[in-house]
Amino acid sequence: MRRNASIWPGIAIVVLCLFGVAAPVAAQQDCTAAPPPVISMTYVSRYDDDDSARATLDEDREAEVESALAPLDGFIDELADQTEGLYVGSIKERTTVADCIVARLGEWADADALSDLGTETVQLTIGARLAGFALVLWQTTPYTADDPRRAVVLDWLGRRMRAQIDFWADAPGRSQQGNLRAWAALAAAAISVHSDAADMRDWAAESLDEVMCSASVDGSLPQEMRRGKFGLHYQLHAIAPLVTTALLLERQQIPATEICEGALHRIVEFAASDLIDGAKSAEITGVEQSFFDGTQELTAYQLAWIEQYLLLRKNPTLEALAEGLRPLIYTKLGGNQTELWGR
Repeated sequence: MRRNASIWPGIAIVVLCLFGVAAPVAAQQDCTAAPPPVISMTYVSRYDDDDSARATLDEDREAEVESALAPLDGFIDELADQTEGLYVGSIKERTTVADCIVARLGEWADADALSDLGTETVQLTIGARLAGFALVLWQTTPYTADDPRRAVVLDWLGRRMRAQIDFWADAPGRSQQGNLRAWAALAAAAISVHSDAADMRDWAAESLDEVMCSASVDGSLPQEMRRGKFGLHYQLHAIAPLVTTALLLERQQIPATEICEGALHRIVEFAASDLIDGAKSAEITGVEQSFFDGTQELTAYQLAWIEQYLLLRKNPTLEALAEGLRPLIYTKLGGNQTELWGR
């Protein structure tokens, strides 16, 4: 289902309702088995090898990547959809939904899913998926805190995340300051909320430092602006995990919003002010941005981080924007951000 919402004069955003209308809780009480666990993954970059900036999509490769990721991302979508049932109905009904989510995650944990990542590209991009799993699990906590299956799932996520930390120690240089590092940071922060693992919490903070301290004075992220017409697209893609990680860390008494003299706020302000016409990103990259040249549509999920950001800093403009788009939903952030963060 799609609907159009006016944001600022001259802009229309296409709001993508990823899940449509939430199913009644009663319909979610029949817990189906998880899809077959994905153990091994192998794919290469969706971008043309001849373009070091990774700004030119190779259509054949993109199709291969999407096909390889479909079973994994499809499961995350299903789980995020299920979390809607954690916010409606009786405590008993919510507990039934939570039990189902934990049981389904447990099937993947028992199989040690995602333990065989065959290429550097897979390693670079798996963080967002671990974050999605951890944030979905987090939402079940009020109803399944004593469920022994939680420990199995957390052990699995912890092992997969520590493998990520080992990988990032020697990951390609430019990626250390890009959106993929930010997503890996979110996975670490989200897992640390469950486990109180200081090593993951500290690594998440170090990762924010790597990415946010790279920001230019105007708030643009150089690693994302290298992506040509996709510069603003990738700046927004980085902001989602940066803001969410910052909030998770702040709630664990780590002053993440103070990193590099409040770089997070500059990064957000740059993107928010550029949603009007992409002129700032176009000036930096030298090309019209994908949201304005007909290549892409800016969709609501790309702004789902606004809910988290408003808990870090008041911003009337972003509040007004969010008000017209709610509920804001992003599966890799755990689903319905408006519900998750208490709006």
